[in-house]
Amino acid sequence: MKKDKILRISVLVCFAALFALVIFLANRGWQAGAGDYDGIGTEYETAFVVDVLADQTAPDEAIEGRLRGSKLLELELRTGRYAGQMVEVPNYFSAMYAVDVKAGDTVSVRIDTAPEGSFTVSVYNYNRVPLIIGLVLLFCAALILIGGWQGLRALLGLAFTFVCIVWILLPLVLQGWPPIPLTVAIVAVTSAVGFYLLGGWQPKTLGALLGALCGVAAAAVLGYLAAELVHVSAYQMDESEGLLLARNDTGLQISGLLLCGILIAAQGAVMDTAMSIASAMAELKEKRPDIGCKALLRSGMVIGRDTTGTMANTLVLAFAGSSLNMMVLIFSYRVSFLQLMNTDFIAVEVVRALAGSLGIIFTVPCVAAITAGLLSRKK
Repeated sequence: MKKDKILRISVLVCFAALFALVIFLANRGWQAGAGDYDGIGTEYETAFVVDVLADQTAPDEAIEGRLRGSKLLELELRTGRYAGQMVEVPNYFSAMYAVDVKAGDTVSVRIDTAPEGSFTVSVYNYNRVPLIIGLVLLFCAALILIGGWQGLRALLGLAFTFVCIVWILLPLVLQGWPPIPLTVAIVAVTSAVGFYLLGGWQPKTLGALLGALCGVAAAAVLGYLAAELVHVSAYQMDESEGLLLARNDTGLQISGLLLCGILIAAQGAVMDTAMSIASAMAELKEKRPDIGCKALLRSGMVIGRDTTGTMANTLVLAFAGSSLNMMVLIFSYRVSFLQLMNTDFIAVEVVRALAGSLGIIFTVPCVAAITAGLLSRKK
């Protein structure tokens, strides 16, 4: 086995061990502050619908035929400490809450245990876990089937990013770590791993990585300045009330969460833009080895201009799509343009969309310049 291969395997093993240690320490600290469970309180489990004992529902034509009324269900608890017990549970229907199940279905239930040991069961929602798992597996299969090895590598990078956000970023933020530096570190590490999995360490992936980090940094700076000028923060977001309650039991720092969300949202589009430009420049260099650094830079800028518009549109439309219900609600009140532009919701969404889009725009010259320099080097 060659020395470089041994070195590469050793580095990967050390990185995997360090990554596992970080996950362990991050979640150990979070679990340690969660307190001991004393058997009293609320649990969410799965139940099987044995029978519908009574049906007193009817469609309400005033709200698009949504069911109103109630059903009496006979349930068998399938998970948790009360598994195997049979209970009768009323299931109420309203315009916003309508979990319509029949005999043979499974349902998610809420179990509230009182200090004296008695418990009550209520229908919480549909049991969506099997369907969600199936959709995720379908996505993974399609990505691997169409993308081949590159699709598998992209899937591994996506899984690594997901683990970093869920099992490192969130527990540490809830323990009081400053969210902005932590998010910047997570973005840098996940971007590096993602690019490495896609193409290894070669000039185009290194140029794409460095350019993408420059673009994310630009989005961070511009997002911070815009938020300060427009006077918005996470305290103006819809979740602020819940975050304030969570802050009482944790060390959560709310102020920086808006900027952290901008960084994470912009990362995917920035990486896409960076890799598209760097890959095209590398292909051009391979076809024309005699091309100079300046000519390569100009070509990279031309390629970047063609991708910037679509990527910016993608990011802006993603924010608009996720906020469509709220925008419909606001417009239904027939508010004036002045009132609309001065609402916290619109200000937050504008800052998010523009900061991310500006990050994409600044990514283009950074990737073009860095990749041109790397590809023009003799070694």
